Amino acid sequence: MTTKLRLPASPDELTLPALLARNAAEHGDLPALSWREGEGWSTLSWSDVRRRVAVLAAGYAAAGVERGEHVLLMMGNRPEHWLTDLALVHLGAVPVTVYGTSAPEQIAHIARHSRARLAVVEGARELARWEPLLADPGIPLERLVVAEAAEAGPHSTYASLYAGGVHLHRAEAFEKAWRESRPGDPLTVVYTSGTTGDPKGVRLTHRNILLQSLRLDRHIELPEHAEHICYLPFAHIAERILGIYLPLLRAAHVRLCADPAAVSAAVRELRPVQFFGVPRVWEKLAASVRAVLGRLPQEQQRAIEAANGLARDRAGHRERGEEVPAELEASYGRAKEQVLDPLLTLAGMDRLVWTASATAPMPIDVVRFWAGWGITIMDAWGLTETSGVCTVNSPDGFRLGSVGRPIEGLELRIGADGEIFTRGETVFGGYLRADGSVESASDGQGWFPTGDIGRVDGDGFLWLTDRKKELIITSNGKNVSPALVENTVKEHPLIGQALVHGDGRSYLVALLVLDPELAPAWAEAHGIAARTPAELAAHPAVREEIARAVGAANARLNRTEQIKRYRLLTGEWGPETGELTPSLKLRRRVVREKYGELIEGLYAESYEEPHGASDPEAHEAP
Repeated sequence: MTTKLRLPASPDELTLPALLARNAAEHGDLPALSWREGEGWSTLSWSDVRRRVAVLAAGYAAAGVERGEHVLLMMGNRPEHWLTDLALVHLGAVPVTVYGTSAPEQIAHIARHSRARLAVVEGARELARWEPLLADPGIPLERLVVAEAAEAGPHSTYASLYAGGVHLHRAEAFEKAWRESRPGDPLTVVYTSGTTGDPKGVRLTHRNILLQSLRLDRHIELPEHAEHICYLPFAHIAERILGIYLPLLRAAHVRLCADPAAVSAAVRELRPVQFFGVPRVWEKLAASVRAVLGRLPQEQQRAIEAANGLARDRAGHRERGEEVPAELEASYGRAKEQVLDPLLTLAGMDRLVWTASATAPMPIDVVRFWAGWGITIMDAWGLTETSGVCTVNSPDGFRLGSVGRPIEGLELRIGADGEIFTRGETVFGGYLRADGSVESASDGQGWFPTGDIGRVDGDGFLWLTDRKKELIITSNGKNVSPALVENTVKEHPLIGQALVHGDGRSYLVALLVLDPELAPAWAEAHGIAARTPAELAAHPAVREEIARAVGAANARLNRTEQIKRYRLLTGEWGPETGELTPSLKLRRRVVREKYGELIEGLYAESYEEPHGASDPEAHEAP
């Protein structure tokens, strides 16, 4: 579906400020931005948003922000962040959001590399990492603006900057500044979170982003002005598209969720029609639902399983492009109304018409789980370097487990080694250099090597295999996709996370992490009194079940892919502890370094418990 709203320019001549001007003029009374304040919501209309953006633009201009320069932002999903982003764009400056979980050395790298003179940060937690940079002679950072006034100390506050803008704002200067923006101007620089090495600055233009938004919009069947729950970091290209750029294109309503842990509560309250989650989010939501189902009476569980079966059968027909048989459609309709909808309503998921995922391969068991609830997750694939998605599934054409077909104007090519190449107008111009120039990452014909491995089927759907740099090559020269093995073993509800290792070795070993939500529920259902993760991991029944899970996974894998030994861990991996990127991708190098002694022990002929280890011993796979 293409938005029915009038475009203020041709698609390849659009700029973001032109869309905001249109929204204020033609949809000024519609809600644009809401955020939690106390027990309720505060809301700005599109007219309100443009007035605030104009005032903020004057405030930032007075603070010395100039056209073309980078301004760093480290705030959560709060109105100060969203409005500042737009205000900077209207000045012709380039907002650069930095992940809130970034380590001090990563922040220093971005500050040095971007040559930014100003950073806007949230509060005391952020100041502790940013203040030392002001005294570093190798970093051009000169000034900090703090959103939380009570924690600002000697630094400027967002409130004072806004107040200054109120007095300095002149409508003619604001209108003149944004009209100087051109489609080829940089709209943002997104520093990749990086599973290895320093983050790279991906420079994206108005044209890159708005063509991406227009083409993605054609695949999303939603009511006009639909709400979007915005909870992923704005340093993530997916949330920048879904939480800033698409809402401006569609004059939609953004609901800011400052705490990602509160997103389930927000969904229950707001009952959205659309929801996007990276695979780990969908996995955790599925784990929560499974934990609840495990506590229901057997009769109700059987009714749900039967309804799930009908929903999956129906999804199968739609997936194959077949008309759903009338009898199945009727049976599904009754099951949905009587069994599924009451439970989905409790979770706030009964009105969903568009659900999607991207950034990493979605485990097929998670996709099938949600299909059993009538929720078809439209998996997509893309990179920061491609302005977001390259391929998408959509209601008029999808394959569960695939990442869909190319969006309009985007070409794919599979290299001899399986690497996916892409080219088109939504592919970035190159990586930002430290001197401000841009280094192209495409070849002479415009093909960009994505680093992902995949295949295209006869119907044009792309299927991801792995990351090129992450493929395991065993000592006998066999190539193994670690993601395939990890997703297979993670299909068991007790296993929340996994890392498979075996590069240069004769067999694979694995680190497995108990699911922090499902493991306690499983233990309760099986009469196990263990209370802590360590007690659970040490319990014989849990260890036996994990052994069965690994054995079942191995039975579905070829000999080279099978896990020979594994270690069961109890602490969940996350961005704060370093094992995941802020976008929830596995940092394999970090995990291998952090647990190197345990991994080496799995290859020892005579395994001994490392000194001080509290986790259960290594296990031979069945």
